[in-house]
Amino acid sequence: MPQQLVVTAIGTDRTGIVSQLARLVTDCNCNIVDSRMAIFGNEFTFIMLLAGDAAAISKIEYLLPSSAFELDLLTMSKRTSACTLPTLSAPYIVEYTGVDRVGTLGAISSLLAEHQVYIGALRSETLQPDPAQPPQTHTVMTVQLPQGLDSDKIRRLLQARFNQMQLQGRFELQS
Repeated sequence: MPQQLVVTAIGTDRTGIVSQLARLVTDCNCNIVDSRMAIFGNEFTFIMLLAGDAAAISKIEYLLPSSAFELDLLTMSKRTSACTLPTLSAPYIVEYTGVDRVGTLGAISSLLAEHQVYIGALRSETLQPDPAQPPQTHTVMTVQLPQGLDSDKIRRLLQARFNQMQLQGRFELQS
């Protein structure tokens, strides 16, 4: 039975890091099932979900610390298992933009959590296209509603929260 391992790596961005990590995964006979990479400031961040038999997962757990040291990366790993979600709706998009303020993401995500809305993906960034204007936050989430939750109710609640926080936002079925 395949086993799974989540690996996170963080370090100064430079060419070739993804290639070296992917080579290590391959050399350990693991498969990258899912991954995300982003650059934050000068820092490279990479998250991978690996799958392999017990020997392969144990091998990468053993080799990762020394490889990370050689690559000047901080790494963390944790064994996991396949996710079984409850029955959820089709995916929806929650997107909003407005003046960047402390607590915006927390207020929106709390509203969703209160109604057991599952956040499957999230991207949030602060932009300042015009230096004469305050920075703007832009967030996009892919969410799914629990069975029986009315999408119109969530739409109304989100729109009220967007208005309260002076955000322009939308809640739509993902196309």
